[in-house]
Amino acid sequence: MIKYMKTFVIADTHFNHENIIKYCNRPFKDSKQMNEYIIQKWNETVRLVDTVYHLGDVGFGTYEQLKGLIGRLNGTKILLIGNHDFKTGVNLWKNIGFKDVYKRKIELGKYILTHEPIHVDKEQINIFGHIHEKPLDGIFDKDNHFCVCCDVLNYIPIELEKIML
Repeated sequence: MIKYMKTFVIADTHFNHENIIKYCNRPFKDSKQMNEYIIQKWNETVRLVDTVYHLGDVGFGTYEQLKGLIGRLNGTKILLIGNHDFKTGVNLWKNIGFKDVYKRKIELGKYILTHEPIHVDKEQINIFGHIHEKPLDGIFDKDNHFCVCCDVLNYIPIELEKIML
C-alpha cells in the first residue's frame, strides 16, 4: 500500500514557555505537561512520511532541550522563523531538526505562509500564526486569512488541504 504524503501547518507551539500558559490561558499546569500534550497530538495526526510547516515561535530552552523535543515530532519539519525564533540562527534550527528554515514567507501555490498576518491578493490564502487566540485585526480580509496558532487548533497540526475558506 502506498502512503501518500500529507502537508500540515501549525504555529506558536512555544515549547518550554511557562508564561505562555497564563498569557493565552492554555489548559496546562506547566510547560512539561503542555510539551507532552502537543507532542502527543502532533504524533497522533502526523505520520513519518508527512511534512509539517511550523510557522514560528517554536519554543524556548537550550539547544539540547529543543533538539530533544523536535526530534520526537513525526514528519519532515520546515520552519518559518517567528519573532521568538530569531535569536537562534538558521543553521542551528536545521541542526535542531528542521529540514528547511525560512525567514519571511513561504509560497505554496495559492497559500502564502507567514508568521504574522499579511495582506494578500483575493485569490490567495494567507495562513499565519502569531496572534494566538485573539481575533484577526479588521484591516485584514477574513475571507482569505486563516490562523493556525496551536491555541485555536486544539494543539493539533491541520492538513493544508482542509483549509478551505
